[in-house]
Amino acid sequence: MTSPLALSDRARTHVRTFGSEQQPVLVVDDVLADLSLVRGIAARHSFRPIGPHYPGIRAAVSERVVMPLADPLTALLTEIFALDRAPHYAECFLSVVTKGGGDLAPIQRLPHFDGTERGRIAVLLYLGDTETHGTGFYRQRSTGFESVTADRFAAYEKALRDGVAEHGLPVGYIGEGNALFDRIFAVRGRANRLIAYRGNTLHCAALPEGFAPDADPRRGRLTLNLFLSA
Repeated sequence: MTSPLALSDRARTHVRTFGSEQQPVLVVDDVLADLSLVRGIAARHSFRPIGPHYPGIRAAVSERVVMPLADPLTALLTEIFALDRAPHYAECFLSVVTKGGGDLAPIQRLPHFDGTERGRIAVLLYLGDTETHGTGFYRQRSTGFESVTADRFAAYEKALRDGVAEHGLPVGYIGEGNALFDRIFAVRGRANRLIAYRGNTLHCAALPEGFAPDADPRRGRLTLNLFLSA
């Protein structure tokens, strides 16, 4: 039986680059053959908070379940991100944002990165209906960094500490930026759209001003977050 997460024959791919580092982003539209079926399956999962970084609740998804989505894209991902080998499953979650801007922990008010390894690839599938709930990518103003590698980490961390000490934290989601970070690119969260990008790029959920979270996976900002390693 074909997996509900199998890549659709109608899927359309294109590649964008952004910023002074010319970081690539793979965008795939019309990813799933039956989006409503996958939403229904997602709604039956048990969600809970996992870790301090994500502003919401998550449910783990196994390699067996999710890789029918990623396997057809591995050759393209290897080429786009100049990987030494094909990427493999690291972890995966269904995720629902449940925090409004005023409820965020300090670490959730800033762009983040998923690791310093160039071979860590983030794959994000938008399952909700709200196109305004996308993903933004950022540049640290004081260093000019758009990604954080191992050799940049110490300088990035020092600049972040110094910047927060001088300017404070954003009051909510960072949006288009602040004194510390400038948003340099954004992808709209169109339903049934997948994006893939290097996990060491500075990124954050791009949510509209006045965003009102909904913890119900059938109505809230529901995404599938897959992490690959090469």
